[in-house]
Amino acid sequence: MIISASRRTDIPAFYFDWFCRRLKAGYVDVVNPFNRKQVSRISLKPDYVDCIVFWTKDPAPMLKRLDNLKDYNYYVQVSLTPYGHDVETNLRDKKDIIITVQELSKRIGRERVVWRNDPILLNDGYTIEGASGMVQKYP
Repeated sequence: MIISASRRTDIPAFYFDWFCRRLKAGYVDVVNPFNRKQVSRISLKPDYVDCIVFWTKDPAPMLKRLDNLKDYNYYVQVSLTPYGHDVETNLRDKKDIIITVQELSKRIGRERVVWRNDPILLNDGYTIEGASGMVQKYP
């Protein structure tokens, strides 16, 4: 089974300690977002999980607890956008997040860290030129 951790919320950034406790317990209960009365128990035992895919905007909390993932195949998709605090109010400075992503890549291997530019927002303040400037600024 592939566990997609964080399609509904950013588990690595805000709930990684909780996730590590769920790994230790060996399961997680998941509420169906379309039918709140339907709850599924999903095994998180290493022999049952083929891979965990983490989706995050800031993997910093993961760095302290990577040892909890030693028995699992996993990779981390980091959504890194050029938007400021007017759009992404609860994020650290992008330069600090980039440094964190570089550290994560060094520790787990760059093949296990994927950069995502999602969502793409275009308006008078956020242009294609501005987004391409960020890519050039932070190679």
